[in-house]
Amino acid sequence: MKVAIIMGSDSDYPVVKKTVQILEQFEIDTEIRILSTHRTPLKVIEFGQCAEKNGFDLIIAASGKAAHLPGALASITLLPVIGLPIKSPILDGIDSILSMVQTPKGIPVATVGIDSGENAGLLAVQILSLKYNILKEKLEKYREEMEKDVLQKDREFRNL
Repeated sequence: MKVAIIMGSDSDYPVVKKTVQILEQFEIDTEIRILSTHRTPLKVIEFGQCAEKNGFDLIIAASGKAAHLPGALASITLLPVIGLPIKSPILDGIDSILSMVQTPKGIPVATVGIDSGENAGLLAVQILSLKYNILKEKLEKYREEMEKDVLQKDREFRNL
């Protein structure tokens, strides 16, 4: 199990770090790269074309502003691509998310919410659980723990 996480810039790392933590929790290998659709387009193409051959099961692409990275990668690989829109100071990430969800017909990009690093990781786990049954079991336990946490908070809140 191996996931590529591609960031358009090193400034995306604080959000991506949350994705990495989720994937590590599920014992999924990750490789993080910084590649820009606009500044290193040939490297993006090379990475996307070789991703499956290099053992990746899935790609998470984190990008802000004119966030073309997930769509560009999706156009050159058959691997699933998850777009992780990064909040930008100008349009609060709306530009990023719209760039990802509006890819052309035939080139889908699964997209999570703005700065939703955890959900990008969890969506990757869900997709990979179709191939790796051990992840399905771990995901069930993860959700059971979430339920326990919420119910515990509910009990504490009612006792205030």
